[in-house]
Amino acid sequence: MLRTHTCGELRGSHIGKKVHLCGWVQTVRAHGGVVFLDIRDRYGITQVVIIKKMKEFEKASSLALESSIRVSGEVVARKAGTENKDLPTGHVELLCHELEIYNICPPLPFTLNDASVNEDVRLKYRYLDLRSKRLQDNLILRHKVYKAIHSAMDKEGFLSVDTPILYKSTPEGARDYLVPSRVHAGKFYALPQSPQLFKQLLMMAGYDKYYQLARCFRDEDLRADRQPEFTQLDVEMAFIDREDIIETMEKVVASVFKEVLHVELKIPFPRMSYDEAMKKHNSDKPDIRKKDEKFAFLWVLDFPMFEYREEDKRWYAMHHPFTSPMPGSNFAKPESVKAKAYDLVLNGVEIAGGSIRIHDSETQNKVFNVLGINEKEAQQKFGFLLEALSHGAPPHGGIAFGLDRLLQIMTGSSSIREVIAFPKNQAAQDVMLDTPSEVSAKQLAEAHIKVDVKEERKK
Repeated sequence: MLRTHTCGELRGSHIGKKVHLCGWVQTVRAHGGVVFLDIRDRYGITQVVIIKKMKEFEKASSLALESSIRVSGEVVARKAGTENKDLPTGHVELLCHELEIYNICPPLPFTLNDASVNEDVRLKYRYLDLRSKRLQDNLILRHKVYKAIHSAMDKEGFLSVDTPILYKSTPEGARDYLVPSRVHAGKFYALPQSPQLFKQLLMMAGYDKYYQLARCFRDEDLRADRQPEFTQLDVEMAFIDREDIIETMEKVVASVFKEVLHVELKIPFPRMSYDEAMKKHNSDKPDIRKKDEKFAFLWVLDFPMFEYREEDKRWYAMHHPFTSPMPGSNFAKPESVKAKAYDLVLNGVEIAGGSIRIHDSETQNKVFNVLGINEKEAQQKFGFLLEALSHGAPPHGGIAFGLDRLLQIMTGSSSIREVIAFPKNQAAQDVMLDTPSEVSAKQLAEAHIKVDVKEERKK
């Protein structure tokens, strides 16, 4: 066993014990015949003392910051007046008897915990940036949120079900990330923009309460709250209406905030129609925070079913093509149709969106007709769904939370990149791995792909 305790564990009750600690050198301070080291791991910091008469003194004096080491020795009380009340371990220190150096760190490319450092530099050396207290606190909180979600969803009777990453390319959303098939030449998978179709199929299969912490992929222009790959809390329920979804999700959100942030949220959350939000706030995600209010949730309801785009003079689904219209909708006037759709807004940011789904083929075909999806295309893209709808599909609906956006707000971070372990930069690049990158001619040939980048290179 390399270590007996963590660097945040030692207290007065450990005085007199022989212990082994492992971690990184945070500071080195030489005072005459004594060297003080602060050794750090993700649990905390312990001060280590090496006196000159000990054999490890010279080795300790020349230690580079962020080197990984192991120290062994006796836990002793700090002298009166030298305690560090800001540290849980601040009343004790480790009198070092043995020092083992695992790896000497070269000069650092930037100072850890310095948020002013250029982000691309920090992303290039993400493994160093992840040692910072800022990111460690964020990722620890992310873990706690995941744990609280699993607990709350289990309490509500949901089943966690994994869905495929190799998906089918479908229209109407953002651009897909495509994956070529080696076995089926000229054909492609797509990475899922969401598990939408599979979660609907699960409802038709009898799994009436599904959820998943799902990885999703969208090839779209990036902003502070967007990434090419992101994580959703994906939820679907059967034999329900809108009120069931809203009530259940409010309980889950309140449970997560109470467990993780010790914040009591007042439920039910306020509600506002899309028309009212646009009229009063000129936004479908208004910020309704009042003075000294940290978290202000709002349901926005009754969205338009369709939106018209002048650039290609056609109707698009405002949410997605599987959203159920309100009863009695007149599809001859698409602009008048309202959807059974809802968004959850937090502090002016959309953190979740969902809808009651279409559960019969006739209505689904009417929606496809408005969207300009003909019968042949509908069968090609969604034939499996249309067939499933004809086999006793129940009323169902769901919602998906953008967990990265939610975590950004919960941690007070400036961007979702601050709550993701290994994010892409604003140009959708991983500057640490230097990707996207070229692949070999052999790999391209195996995937039946020819690449022509001459025009791109001219630019």
